[in-house]
Amino acid sequence: MSDIVLSVTGLTKTYHDHSEQSLILKDLSLQVEEHEFVCLLGPSGCGKTTFLRCIAGFEGYEGSIKINGSERKGPKNDVMMVFQDFNQLFPWKTVEKNVQYPLKLSGIRNAGELKAHSDRALSEVRLNGYEHYYPHQLSGGMKQRVAIAKAFCLKPRMILMDEPFAALDAMTRRDLQKQILELYNKEHCTVLFVTHNIQEALILGTRTIVLQKEGRIVLDEPNLLKKPVTPADPDYGTVWKKLESAIYMEGDR
Repeated sequence: MSDIVLSVTGLTKTYHDHSEQSLILKDLSLQVEEHEFVCLLGPSGCGKTTFLRCIAGFEGYEGSIKINGSERKGPKNDVMMVFQDFNQLFPWKTVEKNVQYPLKLSGIRNAGELKAHSDRALSEVRLNGYEHYYPHQLSGGMKQRVAIAKAFCLKPRMILMDEPFAALDAMTRRDLQKQILELYNKEHCTVLFVTHNIQEALILGTRTIVLQKEGRIVLDEPNLLKKPVTPADPDYGTVWKKLESAIYMEGDR
C-alpha cells in the first residue's frame, strides 16, 4: 500500500472583509497517496486555488492539513507550487538564478552544487542555453518551463500546479503536458493539478476530483483510461461526459 502524502480533514476557509465573511471551503476532507497525479476540476469560485494555497502554507485555515503526517502551518520546501501567472519569476534574476533561488533557501550555498542542480533542472525542461536570459526575454511557455524547473529542482514530495498552462496556445500546452508527465514519472513525485480543461485532466491525471461550491467533492474517481490518452479510446467519451455533468450539475439548475 502506498504512503499517504497528503491528508486533509475538515478543511474550512473563510475570508473576512470588514464586516462581511465569505465561506470558500467547508469541511473538505481527502487523502492523496504517493505518486498520484490528482487533477482538480470544478467551476470558477469553488475554492480550487484556495485549496492549493492552504496546502502550500500560504493561507491560514480551520481543520487539518498533514504532509507526510506533519501538520502544515506554513510554507516548506517539501511542497512547491507553480502558478498560472507568467510573472511568478523574479524579473531581476536570470533564468539560472531563478531556479537556484529555492535551492539557496534550502541551505545550498556552494556555487558548483547550485549550478549542477539548476543545469539538470533546466535540461529536463529543454531550456539548455537560456541560463543567462532574463524573464522578459522569454515567451510565456518558456517562463512556465522555468517555473516548473524551479519547482522540481528541490525534488519536493508534492507539486501543486494552479492552471499553469491555461494561458498558453494549444501546441505549447501539449508540449508542456508531455514534459510534466515525463518529470512526474522520472522524479516519482506527487502532483495536485488544478485545471478547467477536461481533456487536460484526462491526459495527465491518475485520479480526478470534481469540486462544487465551498469545495464540496461531487466526484472522486481513478482515471482508468490507457496512457497516452486519446479521444480514440472507446471509453473516452463516456468519461468526458461524466466529468462534464459533474462540473456543470449546479450551474444548469
